[in-house]
Amino acid sequence: MDLEEWKKLAISEEFAENQIRVIEAFGRLGVITTCSCTPYLYGNLPHYGQHIAWSESSAVCYANSVLGARTNREGGPSALSAALIGKTPEYGFHLDENRQPEVKVEVQTKVEGTFQFGALGKVLGDRLGKKISYITGIPKASVEELKSFCASYATYGGVALFHMEGITPDRVQTIPSEISEVTEDDLMGAITDLNEDTEIDFISLGCPHASLAELEYIAKKLEGKKVNPNKEIWITTARPTKQIADRMGFTKIIEDTGAKIAADTCCVVAPIKGRFHGLASDSAKMCYYGSGRNKFAVKLMSVDECIAEALK
Repeated sequence: MDLEEWKKLAISEEFAENQIRVIEAFGRLGVITTCSCTPYLYGNLPHYGQHIAWSESSAVCYANSVLGARTNREGGPSALSAALIGKTPEYGFHLDENRQPEVKVEVQTKVEGTFQFGALGKVLGDRLGKKISYITGIPKASVEELKSFCASYATYGGVALFHMEGITPDRVQTIPSEISEVTEDDLMGAITDLNEDTEIDFISLGCPHASLAELEYIAKKLEGKKVNPNKEIWITTARPTKQIADRMGFTKIIEDTGAKIAADTCCVVAPIKGRFHGLASDSAKMCYYGSGRNKFAVKLMSVDECIAEALK
C-alpha cells in the first residue's frame, strides 16, 4: 500500500495497520524501507560484477542482465539473511560457468515500447523457460523497455539472466548453436493472448515501478484533461521517484486529472481483488497477475492506448 496516502486508494484500516507494523519492524533492523521493485532507479545501483543477494524476479533479472551484477533468485528470507551477515552462498549465477547462454534468439521483427518488450518476454518465457538466451536483432532498448522485458521474461519463464547483443554488458564465451526465431506473428500472438474482450474500469501503469521519465511522459499526455470518473487509473512508483516528481510538478499535473499516483506498492501486490473487472496495462507482468491473482479480464496496450482508455 501507499504508506502515506493509503486511504485515497481505499485500503482498509486493518490492512494498513499490519503493513505499517511490518515496515516499522524492518526499519528497526536498519532496512531502508523504500518498498520498490526498481531500487536501481533511485540509488541502489550495483556495479558490474558485484555480488549481491536480491529477491523480486524483475529486479534480479535486471541486475544480472542489464547491470552485469551477480545474484541468484533469492526469496525474502534468504535475501534478508544475506543482508544481516553480509554474505551470500557462492553458487549459481555468482559463478562464470553458470552465466553462459544456452540458446540463441534471433528477433526478426521490430520491437519497441514497454508493451512490445513485455510481449517479447512472454514469447521467450513461454517457449524457453529458464534457459539463458543470447538475443540478437534488437538494435536499441531504453531503461524502461528493458525493465518491462525483464519483468515479463522473469514472470513467464522464471528467467534470472539473459544476454542481448550490443546492449547487455556480459561477454559470452560461445554463441549457442541452438537457434530460436521470433517473428512478427509470434509477437502479435503474445499480445493477442493478453487481450480479452472486456470493458475496462481499471488502468495500471508502473509495473515495474515507473521511472521519472515515464512520470514526465504521462504528465504531458494527461495535462489539462480529465480521467473518466467511472474508471480508475493508478501510476505506481517508488517513493524517492515520486518525491522528485512532486518537485518537478508532474504529480500535481497527473493527479489534477483524477489519476492517482501510488508509491510503495503496485497493482500486483495491492489488495484490489474484487474491486475492478477489466484491467488495461502496458505491462505483460501486470496482465499475468491481474488475471491469475485478481481474476480481472486483461488487455495489454501501449502507454498511449492506456491513457486514451482512461480518458474515454
